[in-house]
Amino acid sequence: MSEFKLINVHTEERIGIVTLSHPPANTLSQQMIQEVETAFDRFSEDASVKVILLHGEGRFFAAGADIKEFTSVKHGDQFREMSREGQRVFRKIELMTKPVIAAIHGAALGGGLELAMACHIRLAAPDAKLGLPELQLGLVPGFAGTQRLPELVGKAKATEMLLTSDPITGEEAVAAGLVNRTLSGENFMEEAKKFAENISNKGSHSVSYVLELIEKSGNEPIERGQEIEAVRFGDVSETYDASEGIKAFMEKRKPKFEDR
Repeated sequence: MSEFKLINVHTEERIGIVTLSHPPANTLSQQMIQEVETAFDRFSEDASVKVILLHGEGRFFAAGADIKEFTSVKHGDQFREMSREGQRVFRKIELMTKPVIAAIHGAALGGGLELAMACHIRLAAPDAKLGLPELQLGLVPGFAGTQRLPELVGKAKATEMLLTSDPITGEEAVAAGLVNRTLSGENFMEEAKKFAENISNKGSHSVSYVLELIEKSGNEPIERGQEIEAVRFGDVSETYDASEGIKAFMEKRKPKFEDR
């Protein structure tokens, strides 16, 4: 994966790690978004990778879109296509069948926060800054920020954050429902990896089914969601891992899942 210019990609045990590496602020250029998509596509196909951890190198997670690129865009149609392309990639991340965790330190602003919101789980340093400041530029969010933020924090809080452009801290983000939990600033990435490792110990079939069912919960009537859950409950019961998990429980030991 050495062809990447703006990100670093590697694996540690069963965790695929994507590091945004575009100093000084890891701004999300169109090229970086394309590289992120490529990395996620490869991890999606790699059976040895169970969880994907996304974070930023240096002082920030990602401090926003690459504003310098905006100066070279002359027409509204070009902005529209830029927006649609980012939305497409972020939606692909949201629909991944492997858990995606955003580890946020420093700042996740604008496009950076929109990328983090597309991940399944968000972890943050207590003093991290999270916000959508696009209105300060006379713009609006373009990578589905106006759509995901209300789902996570509620309409009232999302309206406040968008209209004021004021960021909130990692601790405030937990209280608002934007972030799952805060991690110690001193050992931030080590704690994030331990969190990811916990998930990587689960069977891949049950994990992917849970992600599918959670997605259905927001888009299907409950009766339809329940039926899909029943089908997946039956599907997963026929796997080796289900037999191993039940047997381990009865024998009072940790299960040894084999993803089959």
